[in-house]
Amino acid sequence: MYDLTGFQRDLLYVAAGKDEPKGLALKDELEGYYEKEVYHGRLYPNLDTLVDKGLLEKGELDKRTNYYQVTQRGYREIEARREWEEQYVSPEV
Repeated sequence: MYDLTGFQRDLLYVAAGKDEPKGLALKDELEGYYEKEVYHGRLYPNLDTLVDKGLLEKGELDKRTNYYQVTQRGYREIEARREWEEQYVSPEV
């Protein structure tokens, strides 16, 4: 997880909160959070990076639409990151 960009981490977290989301669903969620447009040229290469790293799996719904699912490794990385964060930021704050 340490070698991911903040955007890649956010993509992974959003994907973990959805059930097999499409790329556009992830895009919409991040645009709401960032309050600005997320371009396809940024979104899909970063999704591919997460797939290449084994943190996401990509499946095909039809010829034009893919879905993404967090892998076991992805969930382990998220949990490790959250444990690391809790050392520095208390949930009670």
